[in-house]
Amino acid sequence: MNRRATAVRPAVLGLVAVLLAASGFWARQEAAALRDDPAVRNTALTDGAATSEVKGAVADMIGRLFSYDHAAPERTRKAAEEFLTGDAAGQYEGIFGKVREEAPKREAVLSTRVTESAVVTLADGRARLLVFADQRTTRTGDGRSSHAPAMLAVDAVRRDGRWRIAGLDTFG
Repeated sequence: MNRRATAVRPAVLGLVAVLLAASGFWARQEAAALRDDPAVRNTALTDGAATSEVKGAVADMIGRLFSYDHAAPERTRKAAEEFLTGDAAGQYEGIFGKVREEAPKREAVLSTRVTESAVVTLADGRARLLVFADQRTTRTGDGRSSHAPAMLAVDAVRRDGRWRIAGLDTFG
């Protein structure tokens, strides 16, 4: 073997070692960036059971919060006390206060049923959902009824093993 080939071999091996180290460092940085991506922490994309749980809990809460019987207003008031936390109480009052005011005058019964929902984000005991519902209002005095769709965004938090509503947005 000639001297020139013998001298080049360590240089090539050194260059290969530097390239391997650099690519390893780059791969490690990329992996860390992927783990830090909010989409990776969003378990709505990966945990079907948790997603289903929050959807069911929010559907039940919305159905109970936005249903009202002029003859039994306590049910809705108790639901609000049980299910709402933080800013949601004031937001709910802004949305639903008029219903409580007008329903006794019109002898109205409002029933709300969630027809579809989607969990947008779910991470660290917090969730944001888009909720679609059907609302039916019936006047008990004359039997007339009307039907209307509703859509809202709901922020939910898990506290003491239960989901509660922390924010409501009607896009209005």
